[in-house]
Amino acid sequence: MKKVVFKILGIVIVATMLLQTVAIAASTSELKSEKSDNQEKINDAKDELSDVQEQKSNTQEEINNLDSQIADYESQINELDTKIADLNTQIEESQKKLDEAQAQYDENKKLAEERLVTMQESGDTSYLDFILSSDSVTDLISSYYLATELAQADTELLDGLEEERQAVEEAKTELENNKAELDNSRTSKESATAQLQVLKEEKNTEVAKLSEDEKTIQAQIDELTEANKTIDQQIKEAEARIAAANKNNGSSGGSGSGASAGAPSGSANLGNVSSSGFIMPVPAAYDTITTGMYYSSGAYHGAVDFGSGGINGQPIFAVADGTVIISTRVRGSYGNYIIIRHDNGLYTLYAHGQDGSRTVESGDRVSQGQQIMRVGSTGNSTGPHLHFEVRTSPGNYSNRVNPRNHLP
Repeated sequence: MKKVVFKILGIVIVATMLLQTVAIAASTSELKSEKSDNQEKINDAKDELSDVQEQKSNTQEEINNLDSQIADYESQINELDTKIADLNTQIEESQKKLDEAQAQYDENKKLAEERLVTMQESGDTSYLDFILSSDSVTDLISSYYLATELAQADTELLDGLEEERQAVEEAKTELENNKAELDNSRTSKESATAQLQVLKEEKNTEVAKLSEDEKTIQAQIDELTEANKTIDQQIKEAEARIAAANKNNGSSGGSGSGASAGAPSGSANLGNVSSSGFIMPVPAAYDTITTGMYYSSGAYHGAVDFGSGGINGQPIFAVADGTVIISTRVRGSYGNYIIIRHDNGLYTLYAHGQDGSRTVESGDRVSQGQQIMRVGSTGNSTGPHLHFEVRTSPGNYSNRVNPRNHLP
């Protein structure tokens, strides 16, 4: 009888050890799968980072080209300023010459008019006057010739002065027209420079945004790399536990706390079950989905969020019976998270739980409605909420499906 009892006890111990080893091995497999998924995301992020850096480089080159154009326009504006200054000087000189010519014209015109007045006051001058006042025919011809020449000289002088004045005025007008053209050209250059400056500022803003995107992506890469380091350590520890279990033939240890977490402290709705056999993972008062499979920006989310007001600290329930595959905390990313493999072949993930609130460990068996964690805001989270995923077998990151199709 004792032999039978010992035999049965031995079988139970061996079975327990085998189950423990299988659970740890499954956990290790899931960790390796998660590490592989993380590496894929790292590679994708590096590709995205490369694209952002290339776009940033191209934009910076555009800025350099704009700087060159702006410098060229500013140089042209400086040249135009010099030309305009020269034209202003020439215009001033032309105005001075014009004033002098006008003054000389006015003076000579005044003298000619005074001579005419004198001649008029002396009476009408006739050929008889010249004959009577002349001592000889030669003197007569000479006097008449001088009078005629003087009148003609006055006329020619005034005509010449008028022509000179008009020439100076035309030259001044041409200078003013040239200056107006230069002013228009300068205004056009200034307008183009201002537009280039605006475009440059827009490009600088774009570069600044790309720099922020670059930092964000690099932070994601660093976060995923750090998460993989944590996973490597978890795999190492899990493999060490498997080795220890294989060596410890006399041990009857379990694989965790099992269902010892007890009944849920919240109010799980066990009556409202979906066709997939799932209940809601949070109490009924907080089961409103605030974010779906896509963010409002259009970016892919791959999960649903429960983030109603007051949800912080509320219990998180296992949506169906299953075995805990992962129960851990990573820096950034999911923060505190749990993955459960359910009996129907689906996997569920619960993330961003409060620190210290996880009540199950890897390998534990959980029941539907059992509290496994509390809602928090750990990891990459902007506020308290439950990030909930549903995955098909084998439960990898790439196997995510829409949770709405499996919830009540």
